[in-house]
Amino acid sequence: MPRATTRPQPAGREPGAAPAAPLAPTPSQTIGPFFGYALPFPGGGQIAPAGHPDTVTVHGLVRDGTGAPVPDALLEFWQAGPDGSLTGAPGSLRRDPATGAAIGRDGVDFTGFGRVPTDADGRYVLRTLPATAPAGRPDAAPYLAVCVFARGLLHHLATRVYFPEHATANAADPLLAQLPTERARTLLARADGPGRYRFDVQLQQTADGTHEETVFLAFR
Repeated sequence: MPRATTRPQPAGREPGAAPAAPLAPTPSQTIGPFFGYALPFPGGGQIAPAGHPDTVTVHGLVRDGTGAPVPDALLEFWQAGPDGSLTGAPGSLRRDPATGAAIGRDGVDFTGFGRVPTDADGRYVLRTLPATAPAGRPDAAPYLAVCVFARGLLHHLATRVYFPEHATANAADPLLAQLPTERARTLLARADGPGRYRFDVQLQQTADGTHEETVFLAFR
């Protein structure tokens, strides 16, 4: 005589209950582009106080694994203050108290933080003060910390920008010193004019080896 069988029920669900509604994906599970809708803010690439005589420009291109520019990436920058402090001044993301509209930094205080979207050609521009080494890290060379968000990345990427005028400090820097020369070179900006530096971000090495992948960091 045939035996009656029952279909196993998922744990936590009563027999006959309706299936649970699917959970909405979080931003880190969503392949963009969506970075340009809410994250950029006025003056995001203007870290240096307005009119500061020491302002430098860092600019470059974000490319994918085919060598094509990425027009909807977003780069965040952090850097130590001129005294090496990592605290920074508040105010990068100020809002109008009356309307709630984002009005950005006040143009006077150095906050040490910037957020820059790439344009239609995959380019970004940052204006900031010269990089300094963090206080309490005498072995570290001056650098900018960078966080990269881009289409197809489920998790952001972290890297650094070092500068060519600090050759001695770069040679002793704990991170650069443990990298092969050709890999360390991907973290080095190049001067392309007075107070101007070029730093490109390569998300993946191209098949022909023309563009080598930028060194990205894992934090544990």
